[in-house]
Amino acid sequence: QVQLVESGGGLVQAGGSLRLSCAASGRTFSRFTMGWFRQAPGKEREYVAAINWSGGNTYYADSVKGRFTISRDNAKNTVYLQMNSLKPEDTAVYFCAYRAGDYTLGYAYDYDAWGQGTQVTVSS
Repeated sequence: QVQLVESGGGLVQAGGSLRLSCAASGRTFSRFTMGWFRQAPGKEREYVAAINWSGGNTYYADSVKGRFTISRDNAKNTVYLQMNSLKPEDTAVYFCAYRAGDYTLGYAYDYDAWGQGTQVTVSS
């Protein structure tokens, strides 16, 4: 079983930055993919970004391209989401997710474990 713990959410003004972290522990696969999703009130969960095992392949939703950067430190089993130029529409609960194997693209149902979520609120 894999456990994921997110941190780094909070309240920030529009144009500001936040960095989310997600630490994985437990019985992780030898190579695994990590992703970030978000869900705003009344909206469906949105696939934000993903990164493969080596970090050489990444995916970003069009809504965050050029503003968000996903990265990982495999020595620490940790994935990061650097969020710059934040907008009020980025307000959501952000979830990290774990998927056994080395992938980049996928869907929410491909992921095997989820964190509890961290709130990001961007004020205008």
